[in-house]
Amino acid sequence: MSVYVTLKVSVDPAKFEAQAASNLAVISRIMGIAKSKGVIAHRWFGRDGECIAVDEWPDAESFHAFFNEAGPEIGPLMEAMGITSPPEVTVWRGVELGDNVGWGS
Repeated sequence: MSVYVTLKVSVDPAKFEAQAASNLAVISRIMGIAKSKGVIAHRWFGRDGECIAVDEWPDAESFHAFFNEAGPEIGPLMEAMGITSPPEVTVWRGVELGDNVGWGS
């Protein structure tokens, strides 16, 4: 069963988006690593002062393998985007209530 990983950072979403747009090559390399490690889905969301990524992975080990390999690229990119503290990473398991919509339900 898949796991879901959230990665929350304190950052101005507008600056985050602007810096992402100017670092597309780095983001492409990071996403290439994610795909090679099995990422199923990935999406960023933002609100005042913070952004959160929501990922779906085959298992926690796949996510950790990605983060270990991509870390040398992720750290400097996040710093350039204005993130000054470590991300809050949480691994979640799905809870089946019979009401799934989307995400390959």
